[in-house]
Amino acid sequence: MKTIVIYRSKTGFTKKYAEWIAEELGSELADSKKINMEMLHDYDTIIYGGGLYAGGINGVKLIKNNLPYLRDRNIIVFATGATPDRNETTQELFESNFNEEQQEYINFFYLHGGFDFSKLGLKDKLLMRLLKLKLRMIPESKRTPDETGMLAAYQNPADFTKKKYVEKLLELARQN
Repeated sequence: MKTIVIYRSKTGFTKKYAEWIAEELGSELADSKKINMEMLHDYDTIIYGGGLYAGGINGVKLIKNNLPYLRDRNIIVFATGATPDRNETTQELFESNFNEEQQEYINFFYLHGGFDFSKLGLKDKLLMRLLKLKLRMIPESKRTPDETGMLAAYQNPADFTKKKYVEKLLELARQN
């Protein structure tokens, strides 16, 4: 069985998980910017990871657009973000990023990543400043713990990554 772990990472949290997964599986690791469809035909298991941006998985179109050619392979997608992992969060992300047909062929995982404002590009910093303004408009007494934590992360980067979060993903990858 030949496996590849592909990632797209802006701030390093997704890359960290991708490196851990590739190391545990003894598989190849590649930045999604260096991958083309022809390369993927050589693999039985394809694992793709991307960070969440406005609820969308960064770069996942590589998998979605080529899914008709990859259906006979084990496809695993993971997303990382600052929101804590909850069952309802994972399901909502899966359903909002993949249509019903795609869901039949993709195994999905959400991994608690982190947030580092200083590593964002100009466009992303602008968008995140808008979110910060929106969050600050919520009275402190009415903010959820996630909203309060997000505001704090603007000043102090937050890294929630843990190797244990990839255990179920690794288990599934090893089954095929």
